[in-house]
Amino acid sequence: MDKKRIPLELLLMFSVFVIATCGLIYELVAGALASYLLGDSVKQFSFIIGVYLFSMGVGSYFAKFIKGNLIDKFVEIEILVGIVGGVSSVVLFILFNTLAHFETVLYLFVFFTGCLVGVEIPLLMNILKDRIGFKDLVSNVFAFDYIGALLASILFPLVLIPNLGIVKTPLFFGLINVSIAIFLCFYIKKELSKPLSLKIKSIGAFTFLLGLFIFSDKILSYSEEKLYGENVVYTKSSPYQRIVLTRNNHEFRLYLNNNLQFSSTDEYRYHEALVHPAMSMAKNIGNVLILGGGDGFAAREVLKYKDVKNITLVDLDGEMTHFFKTNETMRTLNQSSLSDPKVRIINKDAYVWVKENRQKFNVIIIDFPDPSNYSLGKLYSLQFYKELERLTDSGTKIVVQTTSPYFAPKSFWCIEKTINQIFPFTTAYHTYVPSFGEWGFSMASFEPVNNKIYRKIPNLKYYDYNFSQLSYFSKDMKVNDVEVNRLDNQILVRYFDEEWGKVQ
Repeated sequence: MDKKRIPLELLLMFSVFVIATCGLIYELVAGALASYLLGDSVKQFSFIIGVYLFSMGVGSYFAKFIKGNLIDKFVEIEILVGIVGGVSSVVLFILFNTLAHFETVLYLFVFFTGCLVGVEIPLLMNILKDRIGFKDLVSNVFAFDYIGALLASILFPLVLIPNLGIVKTPLFFGLINVSIAIFLCFYIKKELSKPLSLKIKSIGAFTFLLGLFIFSDKILSYSEEKLYGENVVYTKSSPYQRIVLTRNNHEFRLYLNNNLQFSSTDEYRYHEALVHPAMSMAKNIGNVLILGGGDGFAAREVLKYKDVKNITLVDLDGEMTHFFKTNETMRTLNQSSLSDPKVRIINKDAYVWVKENRQKFNVIIIDFPDPSNYSLGKLYSLQFYKELERLTDSGTKIVVQTTSPYFAPKSFWCIEKTINQIFPFTTAYHTYVPSFGEWGFSMASFEPVNNKIYRKIPNLKYYDYNFSQLSYFSKDMKVNDVEVNRLDNQILVRYFDEEWGKVQ
C-alpha cells in the first residue's frame, strides 16, 4: 500500500504551487480593495506590491531561525496564512468606516500575509533539501511558484472577482490553504510530531473560514450599510468596479468604488446641464455619441429630441449597462432609454473604441467618471482628444463633464485647456447639483459657440436654455496656471488627487 502513496516531495511541490497562487490572490485582493475604498489605483497597487514583496523578504530571512519539526511548522504556517489572508477583506470592509487609521490596518494585513508566505518557500526548501538534489530543488520550487503566480493573475480579474467578489475570493483561497494543511495532517501524520493538535487547529480554522464564507454576503451587506449609512439594495463586483445602489426614504444613490455617481433626487440637474446645451446648439443632431453614461440618464435626455435617429453608447462595464437596462427601478429612472431601438450599446474601452472608429457624429457627449486614476486620466488626455477629432466635422458639438470647478479648479481648468488644444472654440460652464455641489462641463467645437438655439424641449425640470448664466465663474473657481494633460505626464490625475484629497 505504501508504494501507491503520493511521495512527500510531490505533495510539498504541489504545496508550492498552492502557496504561490493563494499568496498572489491575497496581494491582488488587497490592491483591489485599497483601490475600491481609497481611490488612486496606481498608487495603491504600487504601495501594496512594494510592501508585500518587502514582507516576503522579511519572512524569508526569519525562516532560517525556525527550529524543531519543520513539517509541523509548515502546517501551522499554512493554517495562519489561510486565516490571515482569508479574513482580510471581511475585516477591512467592517473597519473602513469606523477606524481612523484604516490604511495602517490594511498594510499590516499585507505585511503579515507577505511574511507568512515568505517563510513558507524557504521552509519547504529546508524540508526537501535532503530528499531532492539542490539543482532540481531550486528549479522545481521556483517553476511551481511562478506557474502558481501566473494562474492567480489570470483567474483574479477574469473569474474570481466577477463570480466570487472581493470578500469571498480571499475566503475561498483561505479555505484552500487550510485544506492543504488538513490533507497533510492526515496523509503524512507519521512525519508530524503533534498530529492531533494540528488536526484540531486545521479543522477549526477550516470551520471558521467556511462559516465566514457562507455568511459573507450578509457581512458585506452589514459593512456596506455602515459605510454608506443607507439601505443597500443592490451590489455587484464587476471586473472594473464595485457597484453599490442604496436607498433611503426619498432617494436612490449609486456608488462606484465608494464614489457617489448620482442621487435620484437631483441627477436631472446634472444630466440636463450635460446634454441640452449641446443638443440645442448643434445644427444637426441625427447621430449622437455618448461615451460613458452607462446609467442611461444622458441617453434619456437625448431621446427627448425627435430629430435624433441613432445613439451610440460606449461604456466599458457590461455589468453597469445590464443593470440599468434590466432593473425595474433603474428603468423607471432612465425611462428605459437603454432599451430604445435608437440606442446601440457597446461595452468596450472608450479610448480603444474611438481609435478604431471612423464614423462621424453630430453631437458627442462625454460622461466619464472623474480622473481619479491613470486609467481614467487617459480619457481626458490630449492624445484622446486628438483621436476624438476624427469623429467630428465642422458642426459637431462636444460636451465633457469636467469635475467640480469649486473643489478641484486646477483639475477643471486643466481639462478645459487640454480640450482647447484640439478644438479651437471651447466654453466652460457649471451648475449646482445639491448632492455634489458646483459641477462643471466644457463644450467644444470647430465653430464659435454663439449661444444660438436651434431647438428646445418644453417642460425640462431645470435647464431653461439661458446658457450664458451657466458660463459665468466667480473668482474662487478660476485658475490660470495649469498644464495640459498628456499621456506621458498625467498631470490631471495629480491635480485631482491633490485637490480632492483636501476635501475628503
